[in-house]
Amino acid sequence: MCEKMLSTPMKIGSCEIKNRIVLPPMLMGFGQFDGCPTEKMMNYYEERAKGGCGLVMTEIARVNDKTGSAAFAQLAVSHDYHVEPLRELAQRVQRHGAKFFVQLHHPGRQNIGLLVGTIPLSIKLEKWTKGAYGRLLYKLTPKVGPFLIKNNVSPSSVAPSACEPAYFAGGKVRALRYKEIKELEQQFIDAAYRVKQAGCDGVELHSAHGYLFQQFLSPHTNKRTDEYGGSFENRTRFIVNVLRGIKKKCGADFPVVVRLSADECYSYIGEPDKGYNLEEGVKIAKLLEANGADAIDVSSAGYDTFNYWLEPVSFDLGWRKYMAKAIKDAVNIPVLAANLIRTPEQAESQLQEGVQDFVCLGRPQIADPYWANKAISGKGTIKRCICCLNCIESMQNNAYLGSHGECAVNPFVGKEGSSLTADGNGRKVVVIGAGPAGLTASAILLKRGFSVTLLEKNERAGGQINLAAAPPKKDKTAWFIEDCLSALNELGADVRYNTTATPELLKELNPYAVIVATGSTPIKPKFKGEYGQEMLYTFEDILSGKVELSGKNVAVIGSGMTGLETAHYLSERGNAITIVEMANEIAPGTWMQHVDDVVPHLKKANTTFMVGEKLQEIQNGYIVTENMDSGNLTKVNVDCVILSLGSRPNKAVENDLKEWGYTPIVIGDANKSGKIADATKAAYQAVISIK
Repeated sequence: MCEKMLSTPMKIGSCEIKNRIVLPPMLMGFGQFDGCPTEKMMNYYEERAKGGCGLVMTEIARVNDKTGSAAFAQLAVSHDYHVEPLRELAQRVQRHGAKFFVQLHHPGRQNIGLLVGTIPLSIKLEKWTKGAYGRLLYKLTPKVGPFLIKNNVSPSSVAPSACEPAYFAGGKVRALRYKEIKELEQQFIDAAYRVKQAGCDGVELHSAHGYLFQQFLSPHTNKRTDEYGGSFENRTRFIVNVLRGIKKKCGADFPVVVRLSADECYSYIGEPDKGYNLEEGVKIAKLLEANGADAIDVSSAGYDTFNYWLEPVSFDLGWRKYMAKAIKDAVNIPVLAANLIRTPEQAESQLQEGVQDFVCLGRPQIADPYWANKAISGKGTIKRCICCLNCIESMQNNAYLGSHGECAVNPFVGKEGSSLTADGNGRKVVVIGAGPAGLTASAILLKRGFSVTLLEKNERAGGQINLAAAPPKKDKTAWFIEDCLSALNELGADVRYNTTATPELLKELNPYAVIVATGSTPIKPKFKGEYGQEMLYTFEDILSGKVELSGKNVAVIGSGMTGLETAHYLSERGNAITIVEMANEIAPGTWMQHVDDVVPHLKKANTTFMVGEKLQEIQNGYIVTENMDSGNLTKVNVDCVILSLGSRPNKAVENDLKEWGYTPIVIGDANKSGKIADATKAAYQAVISIK
């Protein structure tokens, strides 16, 4: 059934978009030093255009190579030589009926100092060494890069004023000189003209998420005393000059969208006196309209308030739609907004309510490139984004390796140019275990033309995801299982619950190949002390509902995300929590957004955090920990101990199969414990390896 408004055309300026679905800018790392689009990048964007998206916007495109590079592998429109390669990318998107805009960007203080001044030299060295420079760089940066950043051994990033570095960016920050501001204004204008020359349909100015345009707008980061700082008029001068300049050079009919953080969201982290709020955000939007903006792309926050623009799983759908509505009520140009939209029903509802005119679906279209076609036609299972943040975490981590961002629920990201070989010819494959690895492998096998029988020993699918979805407000994680099962039903899989693999069953099925995806079991070491078994549990005991605790003093051993989420789960049930962690920080190595999401809840519940402490002894009614530095012992009174020390692969089924004469392919946690993304990636690699 066609979604009425979702499929309705609408104009941005003079440019008519065939529907209301937008792929907003997201850096994925498919670029290269010189800023020209790579084949992978073009395949990635073209796939979303094929999927029915009405407006495709590029990732951040730099306009300045010296201070404005946000990544080694990003798009650029800083030179005339970018025009023709960009034209090819535009044409590949446009031939599917989508319009194509380029987002113009400068990171300002949210840059990493390693990139300041690096790109011009990298471009020359990469060309001179015929690629050897890049290989060497990506060999060294995983170790050298974090060290240099941590110790501030890098040039300063730039901002309107000298100020503290942005959270997550780090480094040093210096004020832009007046001459540099004027140069940047012209660089943005010239970049927009190159975009027009390349045959693209429009540009977007990135004045959101804490980047340079927003830094000029914000009284927190703009403390200049010249014509670019102080009053509202002065703080808006930089973006207004750029906007007017683009319209003058490119023509009044060349569409310009401004992505605007409507509220810097400092109030959400308890600092309401910082930055600007929604009231001023609305005022900025009205000024932009008055100076030629053809649409406002409403977003929010910045790096200091990271979770309020790129939400983790706990955030409610549509939680910030009030910001878009406030701006839509104040302007007479189209309003685009993301608003954490995950379903066609939600998208249609927010259009019908007059919250916005276009729905920006970034992560949802990473997860499912054909979201638009499926939503408009009402046919096919949409693989929903579960807000796990693997896309940005993997993009950041892989940037040091010269690779790109990935998606936990879609292992095909970055492989859009290659197609699965449908050569299964009906051959039978048995998959044992219906967790994320087994479900993903089954779907890909069916797409390759194999016949699949999926065996699950329990009464329902999901494996470890059922545990991950149990903590407060983590229920979206379970969407992955729901969507996989729906897709398997469409593909015709034979899924058998309450079924254990036996020699007799396998002989009956006579499989061409057997894939083992039986997951893992919690690590439960022995500790010194006299204690009853009723006092010691694992995270699995708690999150599965097997053990219910309330009103207890509970020690959670281990502060990885599973430990933190188990602690949160228990605190919501009236337990007093003490978290014991061997490292000198909570959740070492965990993506900071997840930590920032759950730790405030734990602090509100008066959780005690013991870092640099190792559990040594468990006695009835108390535990003993040892300080990792001093060796001092501490006694902590507790009623229960919950172990969250990781998991080890479940090898039982693998070993049985080998005894029965099979050579199983082992994937997911059954091979090596990891995240959902690790499981789906392993499933993809395993299936394509079957000849």
